[in-house]
Amino acid sequence: MRSHYCGQVTETQLDQEVSLCGWVNRRRDHGGVIFIDLRDREGLVQVVFDPDRADVFATAERVRNEYVLKLKGRVRSRPEGTINDQLTTGRIEVLGLELEVLNAAETPPFQLDDDDVNEDIRLRYRYIDLRRDAMQQRMRMRSQVTRLMRNYLDDQGFWDIETPMLTKATPEGARDYLVPSRTHPGSFFALPQSPQLFKQLLMMSGMDRYYQIVRCFRDEDLRADRQPEFTQLDIETTFLDEHEVMRITETMMRDLFRQVLDVELANPFPTMSYAEAMERYGSDKPDLRIDLELVDLGTEMKDVEFKVFSGPANDPDGRIVVLRVPGGTDISRKEIDGYTDYVARYGAKGLAWIKVNDVAAGREGLQSPIIKFLPDDVLDAIIKKTGTQTGDILFFGAGNARVVNESIGALRIRVGHDRGLVSEGWAPLWVVDFPMFEKDGKGEWTSLHHPFTAPSADKAADLKTDPGKLLSRAYDMVLNGTELGGGSVRIHKTDMQQAVFELLGIGEDEAEDKFGFLLTALKYGCPPHAGIAFGLDRLIMLMSGASSIRDVMAFPKTQTAACPLTSAPAEVSAAQLKELNLRLRKTEEKVKD
Repeated sequence: MRSHYCGQVTETQLDQEVSLCGWVNRRRDHGGVIFIDLRDREGLVQVVFDPDRADVFATAERVRNEYVLKLKGRVRSRPEGTINDQLTTGRIEVLGLELEVLNAAETPPFQLDDDDVNEDIRLRYRYIDLRRDAMQQRMRMRSQVTRLMRNYLDDQGFWDIETPMLTKATPEGARDYLVPSRTHPGSFFALPQSPQLFKQLLMMSGMDRYYQIVRCFRDEDLRADRQPEFTQLDIETTFLDEHEVMRITETMMRDLFRQVLDVELANPFPTMSYAEAMERYGSDKPDLRIDLELVDLGTEMKDVEFKVFSGPANDPDGRIVVLRVPGGTDISRKEIDGYTDYVARYGAKGLAWIKVNDVAAGREGLQSPIIKFLPDDVLDAIIKKTGTQTGDILFFGAGNARVVNESIGALRIRVGHDRGLVSEGWAPLWVVDFPMFEKDGKGEWTSLHHPFTAPSADKAADLKTDPGKLLSRAYDMVLNGTELGGGSVRIHKTDMQQAVFELLGIGEDEAEDKFGFLLTALKYGCPPHAGIAFGLDRLIMLMSGASSIRDVMAFPKTQTAACPLTSAPAEVSAAQLKELNLRLRKTEEKVKD
């Protein structure tokens, strides 16, 4: 139906006839001459219709925005003064010789060049929203990235292997999406949160190097970088350790940025331990573009009479830190109150601060409600340790270490953006040496990653010595404060896997019920193996400059996990429920234990 894409008609086709198809982006009637900007995925081209061809001109007169057209025309140079160098087609136009309306269109619910359309409206009419140039470019980038990923991994000897979508529910950190089985009444499949167990089984099967660009499903609370169904690049290898996996995938990421964005990422990526990241930034995914750090004041605050500070300083589970913001004395009290409300979202009970109006004047140069509680030597020590200068402001966090890290770590990011302290460019980072276990709210051990991550210990008996100090062989790739991917060396010995399950409170019967097939497979010659998974949606979001992964997915869900386009989730018929041996309980009925 066409000889060229609209956006690919250039001066090389001058005086040639071309056949084009596309949507009407804009129609303009200039007193007897009609201009139509025809659009397809490759761009725009201006088509001119004059009254000399009455039938064609009459058709052009009734055309409106978003009509689908097929036309033929002759390429000619644009007149002087009408050249548009912002378009690849901006030096030519097409004189329309034939015109056919393939389909008319009603007035769309929003204009494609309107950037302030409500997201619910955009998602309800996603097929129109996807026609916008920004969305087309993101979809193009997504396709390019996945193609380059496949090419790179194919060249590295990886095989693309699919794993099941209908599987067994296993505890992996989020709620499962369950699918009732018609043929096994009362039983359910689960949609996979990740292919974790299957990719390990593939390594036990001798596949050696596996990858898959795969859909994953997690029923969890949503935010800008979470969706109930998302896509990840899943990788697993045998006979490679963490350093080799990191090298292969880091090279892949550098190649992607070079080929897609013409950007050279750091070579090699810097590496930071989990402990250092938490100490300096309060986060295991620090944004290194922001040159602000948390400074620990545990030693300086141990003996002060101010219990708000000395309490956490003397508590093994507590922490007290200070965040210095250069030039921050112009931050108003209203802004400070806003920051106080912000850290409260993370559990902080308040936000202490000191404005340093004159660092040389000692106590007299400081402004804060809390300075009366701190002796001169402590104030001097804080100023010295943080390198504070005149005009700076200090924000303090004190309390439970987890709350302090999360709240002041988040404040660091917020203030960095508010104050224009985010440097340009890309800041990749490997975070390593994660704790193997952490305590949950009930004081019981849980896996920081997942229960198949290998510990740094060589023997299963070593797990019981001091679980809280045991490190895992896990690694995360971070970019500009976003976790792009995470992986680990896996447990490949039965006794070690059983020891981890035991420490996590997973008894033999429960382990057999949930992971019996994996435990059995470990007994039949399981090789050492390691892998990693990257969030494809997050990667494209960063690379394209989008603010949400919803803007890089063709048909995403809203923040309430609904689809305005299809009105999913939706009720199903009584016949379907009966077929699945299900009966709905009325919402007003109470759940009985």
